Amino acid sequence: MASQNPNPLEKDNDKEKDKDRLVSAVQGEDDASFELKLRPKFLREFIGQPKVKENLAVAIEAAKSRGEALDHVLLYGPPGLGKTTLATIIANELGVAYQQTAGPAVQIKGDLTAILTNLVDRQVMFFDEVHRLQPALEEILYSALEDYKLDIIIGQGPSARTHTIDVAPFTFVGATTRAGLLSAPLRSRFGILLRLEFYTADDLKFIIERSAEIMGVEIDPEGAEELAGRARGTPRIANRLLRRVRDFAQVRSAGRIDKATAQAALEMLEVDKHGFDEVDRKLLLTIIHKYGGGPVGLGTLAAALAEEPDALEEIYEPFLIQIGFLDRTPRGRMATRLAYEHFGLKYGRQPELF
Repeated sequence: MASQNPNPLEKDNDKEKDKDRLVSAVQGEDDASFELKLRPKFLREFIGQPKVKENLAVAIEAAKSRGEALDHVLLYGPPGLGKTTLATIIANELGVAYQQTAGPAVQIKGDLTAILTNLVDRQVMFFDEVHRLQPALEEILYSALEDYKLDIIIGQGPSARTHTIDVAPFTFVGATTRAGLLSAPLRSRFGILLRLEFYTADDLKFIIERSAEIMGVEIDPEGAEELAGRARGTPRIANRLLRRVRDFAQVRSAGRIDKATAQAALEMLEVDKHGFDEVDRKLLLTIIHKYGGGPVGLGTLAAALAEEPDALEEIYEPFLIQIGFLDRTPRGRMATRLAYEHFGLKYGRQPELF
């Protein structure tokens, strides 16, 4: 059985709170329609993730040449890196129908059964947050993914009987930020497993310049570079910063974003040169001042910050670890030398200030 969060409502609340952060990688309410305009439609337009693109290109071409459905695909990695975009690209490249849902949205067997029985030949079925699919529903998926068959139990008790329904060959694209929470049986049914990594500053600069062109915003290379350096390796954050800096530029710089304008806007928005906001700074300073730089356990740190452990582990920590400001050790979290230097502090244990 797949591991499940014992408090899914608390997890949803964590994500709702994080949406309010300018540098959150979680999709906000106003992001969806905006991202739709900027979303690339084919692999050749997709920027970054070269290994993922290469693997997908080969698999898609092979499936098309055989006239078969593409193997099931698992896309995993931090939020905001393009998992949904890649799912739509897979459908576009194959020239097939596309449907999208999410683990928390499917609550009863009848819903999942209806989705599966209505699929058409070689269709792409995108399932976001697949790690949050209920165990009972996950079991229904196994035969559908492996044999394109659906076993339905009709009746109850001694008179119950099993009826098998054929399902059209299809491609199941699952997306998750927590691959470790997938059960072994479900994970084994994905033929293609692809991890999305944080983007380089050069890739983000290219994405920002492309988005600015689509939006009709004038931006110079230095301005784009300034935004890219503070986008936390995430295209969703890069595009959100571009929107906010665009507003500032229209009022203060005749609509043009140069380096000085970008710096002034981001300073006003309290996003520093590493893309940290108040939450990131509070997390690091809590470890440094209250716990002498660490190690400190996840539960203890979460209590000190009045956050849920899952929120720290899934939303706040990945980028800080990626860029070397935070270490995750068996004994707990530790602030690194880079974190101390960022705040102008001497590396080593700090006195408690709380």
